[in-house]
Amino acid sequence: MDTKKIEQLAKQITDSIPPGVRDMADNIENRVKLTLQQQLSKLDVVTREEFEIQQQMLLRLRQRIEVLEKAAHEDTASQPAMAKGADDANPVDTTN
Repeated sequence: MDTKKIEQLAKQITDSIPPGVRDMADNIENRVKLTLQQQLSKLDVVTREEFEIQQQMLLRLRQRIEVLEKAAHEDTASQPAMAKGADDANPVDTTN
């Protein structure tokens, strides 16, 4: 997550604290920032840019899979006809 956004959020939280309490803990903004960073680092998040890159990769993979599935289907569809022709050319002697 962007450091500036964390700082802005920490400042907003700090500003919402009454002045008397803020005076008692003059370093509360740093503590809030640190806590936010620690908690956010525990989350499994990615940037928007990383998400969009992954999305494009998945789209390309999906397209490749569709092409491969189509080719496999065409191969499967053509194999029974070829196998039948091969069986007619070389009949198996089952009279033994």
